[in-house]
Amino acid sequence: MIIAIDGPAASGKGTIARRLASFYNLPHLDTGLLYRATAQGLLAADLPLHDEEHAVAMARGLALTDFDENLLRGAHMGEAASIVAAIPSVREALVQVQREFAQRKSGAVLDGRDIGTIICPHADVKIFVTASREVRAMRRVLELQSRGEAPDPETVLADIARRDARDAGRTSAPLRQADDARMLDTSDLDIEAAFSAARAFVEAVRHKV
Repeated sequence: MIIAIDGPAASGKGTIARRLASFYNLPHLDTGLLYRATAQGLLAADLPLHDEEHAVAMARGLALTDFDENLLRGAHMGEAASIVAAIPSVREALVQVQREFAQRKSGAVLDGRDIGTIICPHADVKIFVTASREVRAMRRVLELQSRGEAPDPETVLADIARRDARDAGRTSAPLRQADDARMLDTSDLDIEAAFSAARAFVEAVRHKV
C-alpha cells in the first residue's frame, strides 16, 4: 500500500504521515528533507541557492540516512529549501530516489508537495492536507519556539505566504491537489482528530468503501 500525502507548509501533513506509517508499519519518507538537505549542502559550501549545477550535484549525492533533522527543520532552511525546490532539474534529480522508496515490497508513506501528482500518481491512497494560512503560521511559530528559536509571528506568516506562492506557482511540479486525492482540512482539528480522519480515508480505500 502506497500512501501519498501532500499539502502546504505547516498543514500537519508530516505529523499525519508519521502517524500513519507507524500505525500501518510502513516506511516513511518526508520528501521535503531532500530539498532541505540539498539547500543545506549549498549553504555549507557557500554557494548560492540558485546555482543549478551545484544544486543538482548536491541532490544526486544525497543519502537518505544522512539527515540531521535538528539542522534541517529550522525556519531559514525551510525558506532555502523552497527556493531550491523550484529548480526543475533538482526536482528531476530527486524523482527516482523517491519512486524507488515508494516501490518497497511493504509499501510506503511519502509526504511532500507533488507525491500524488508526480512521484506516485498511482498511489493507493492520496490525501491533500491543508489548513488556513493563519493557523499554519501559528503552528510554525510554536514549532520553532519548541526548538529554542524566537520567531516573529508576522514574519512567519509572511514567509508562509511567500512559500505558498512559490510552491503553487513554480513551473515544475507545482503544489496542487491531485484530482483523486481526498482533502483534509486540519484548521480546526487537533492531531488526534486529524489522524483519525486520515486513517478513515485509508480504511475506506482498504475496504473499498
